Parts: sequence; structure tokens; C-alpha cells
Amino acid sequence: MRTSDFHYHLPPELIASQPLPDRDASRLMLIERSTGNISHHSFSDFSNLLPPEQTLVLNDTKVIPARVFSNDQKIELVRTDAPDPSHWWCLVRPGKKMKIDHSVTIGESTGIVVQINEKGERLIKWDQAPDLHKYGQLALPHYMERDAEKSDHQRYQTIYAREEGAIAAPTAGLHFTPEILSSIPHTFLTLHVGVGTFRPVKVDDPSQHDMHSENFQLSESAANTINHSKKIAAVGTTVTRVLEHLAATSGITPTIGETDIFIYPPYQFKAVDTLLTNFHLPESTLMMLVSAFASRDLIMEAYAKAIENKYRFYSYGDCMLIT
Repeated sequence: MRTSDFHYHLPPELIASQPLPDRDASRLMLIERSTGNISHHSFSDFSNLLPPEQTLVLNDTKVIPARVFSNDQKIELVRTDAPDPSHWWCLVRPGKKMKIDHSVTIGESTGIVVQINEKGERLIKWDQAPDLHKYGQLALPHYMERDAEKSDHQRYQTIYAREEGAIAAPTAGLHFTPEILSSIPHTFLTLHVGVGTFRPVKVDDPSQHDMHSENFQLSESAANTINHSKKIAAVGTTVTRVLEHLAATSGITPTIGETDIFIYPPYQFKAVDTLLTNFHLPESTLMMLVSAFASRDLIMEAYAKAIENKYRFYSYGDCMLIT
């Protein structure tokens, strides 16, 4: 298996840079693993397409406005993690302006670079943490090729987002309306989606890829719900990673922890029976995860049909339900 096995060509016009007016107007591709059948639907039919006796597990993380600019607008920072309020790990552009001991000022806050890690992220120590809600904006994925707009503050969040900490949205959940969600048994976990979601696989052998680690939390009530459910439908790859991590380690128990699980073929799923997910970047870890859940051949066939039928791709795009 090679990283190039998960490549496909996407016409640029199929990248969704804006959301649809209605969340549930997205198209939904239904993939049945047992038969290999692929069919086309609308997300408004999700409740009827979901197999019986399923409990949804959703990620209730909330995207923070993690992108900020220095007062002189010469330096861009994206907060990727905050070990404590006065220390931030940040992606920085341009990096040459932010070497060790260099400073940056945002609003009334001044920070100094105290460390640079192997990924090029800067650890910045602040005299007082900048107010992201005052100075920050959403760090939209690069492929949207635009800055965040006012409407994104609502639409680049799920309707059930409540635990602040993500840099990117758990996009499989963006399609849900209150009406659809209320019609299906469900529970929540929290995984704060980090910048690693966008990191490409740069090695030809996927097993050599350095997977990012992300923090998660599963409550006692959610663990009980999951353990008493006949079937589990994961809404998104973040939920899938948490459940499979727990199933392979401590079991589905109340946990506050982190996971760097990397799921790629061949992998035997232990917790998830059904997966709802958007369409992912070529050669990404997420393409590999969905290929492990179905099969590489079936997923590549599905992506070819999605392109042929002009589905909308990526964060604001359409979705697939794999049963």
C-alpha cells in the first residue's frame, strides 16, 4: 500500500467554498458495504436511510476564532494548542519574523517566542493572552481560498457545538438540523479538531506517517449510552477515531485523554458500525480511514461517481453514509 493509492483528481470547481442556504439540502451518497451498491439521495432523507437500531455519536466541539494578526498586520498566527492561558502553540507566517526571542503584539497583549518544535510551530509566552473573540477570526481551510465571513461564524459550526477548542469544524455534522437530530437516538463526545487534520501525508509508505494527537473527552452518560446501544453510527472521522481508540485500549469508558490513532487499510473496526462522512482530500489520512471502513476499491469508485455527478467536496460539501 502506498500513499499514491489514495489519489484522485478533483476538478477545482467542485470544491465547496460556501455553504448551501439550507444545511439539510446537501446531497448524500449511500454506500452499502455488503452489496457494493451506491445510490444518490438528499441529506433531508438521512433518518430514513440510516439502518435500524442505530445510535448516533456526534462531536460537540466548537470552533474558536483561532486566526489572529499582529497589530501591524505583518504576522499571522493560528493558535493550535494552549497548554495554559499564557502559552500558545501557533502556526506562524512568515516564520522568519518569529524566531526565538522575537516578539509580537496583538491588541494589548505582547508575546515572545520561547520554543520552536519540529513541525515549525512556535510556542509563544504572553504577558496576557489575546482575546480571540475580539481579535480572532475563523481559520477556514486553505482550499476555500477566502477569509472567513460573518455567516461562517454560524455555518462553520454544528447546531450542537458547545465545547470550545477546535480549529476546524467536524464537518460531517454540519448537515444536521434540529429536526433531523431530534428524530434519532444520539449522544456526544468531544474531540477538539486540530491543525493535523490538514497536514498532508508526505511519505510514500503511510505506516511511516507521524499522526497528530488530539484531545478528547467521553462522559459517563455518553459511555453508558454507547455501551447499551445495539449499533453505533459515527458522525465523522473524529468520532470514529475516538471510539476506535477507546475500543482498542481501555474500552468505551468515561475518559479524558488524547489519541493519535491512525486508521488505514487493513484495519478491523471494533466499535463503529456505520459512518457518516464528507468527501476528503486526496492522499489524506481521512481518505485512508474511510477506505479502511469500506474498501479502497469501493471508496475510489464512490469518489469517481461523486465527481461524475458533480457532488460538492470538502468541508462545506456533500456527504456519504457508509452502512
